[in-house]
Amino acid sequence: MAPPKHRGAINNGFQLSVGIGILSANLINYGTEKIKGGWGWRISLAMVAVPASILTLGSLFLPETPNSLIQRNTDPQAARSMLQRIRGTRDVELELEDLMKASEISKTITHPFRKILQKKYRPQLVMAIIIPFFQQVTGFNVIAFYSPVIFRTMGIGQSASLMSAVMTGVVTTTSTGISMMIVDKLGRRVLLIVGGIQLLVSNVMIGGLLATHLGSHGGVSKGYAILVSILICVYVAGFGCSWGPLGWLIPSEIFPVEIRSAGLSITVAVNFFFTFVIAQTFLATLCHFKSGIFFFFGGWVVVMTVFVYLFLPETKNVPIEQMNRVWREHWFWK
Repeated sequence: MAPPKHRGAINNGFQLSVGIGILSANLINYGTEKIKGGWGWRISLAMVAVPASILTLGSLFLPETPNSLIQRNTDPQAARSMLQRIRGTRDVELELEDLMKASEISKTITHPFRKILQKKYRPQLVMAIIIPFFQQVTGFNVIAFYSPVIFRTMGIGQSASLMSAVMTGVVTTTSTGISMMIVDKLGRRVLLIVGGIQLLVSNVMIGGLLATHLGSHGGVSKGYAILVSILICVYVAGFGCSWGPLGWLIPSEIFPVEIRSAGLSITVAVNFFFTFVIAQTFLATLCHFKSGIFFFFGGWVVVMTVFVYLFLPETKNVPIEQMNRVWREHWFWK
């Protein structure tokens, strides 16, 4: 639906909404923790029904996309009208022609999951697997899920640790908003590389401080706890500007129509699989690695930043229907 020149900003609205959701959840948890009697968690859990209701009701008002209208053999005039509506101009014939050509190609594909295994789609398949994997091994979900646990490990009280989680939620939301404003100007690669450097530096500094001052029994001085909290905010800001939103943006724009359903399905499946793996193993890993957990994720940040520099082409301002030329012109994928 998004025009190419604004696609990054609009798509990053997805991650901004995720950040707002995480912040809202942290605020609710912080408030319900103060309810006496120990039953506040029931309110926290029940509040999940609010966004679920919004999603369900909102889906009733979603319009069809021009691509969908064309692929379902609807009257071409309906697709033209929708395209004119979302582009704000009547001059849409060139884009409509591109969409119809892509649709004709996609209709010849009966097994998209088998098709995506072909050599000519190798770059897209690699990105469908490696980008969501890298997004998870930044370690951000560890911070998102377990930041109260991490802060309490440093000796910060439960209420203060929940407030620290709220603070990281504010930083995530703000940095994602900044990413929306600059992603279509600076491009995807620049944000991923700069964000990777920011993640690496903050990971190493946090790990070094905790290794030096935390010890085996937990607890650091108030000054060091504040410093670590600031560094975690720097880390979260780096993720919010780069791998957070771009981990979803790039896979959404690299697949041609004929394999788009398969490619995005693989992306989401890989992302959720590694979210599950990291969530289930983190506490045990924290107990064994202690402060070394930050060096572990820092090592992955080095790998993913080098990968982006070498193998990920720039995709800003390129219409999705013309994305194949990006791969044909790349030094490695061509």
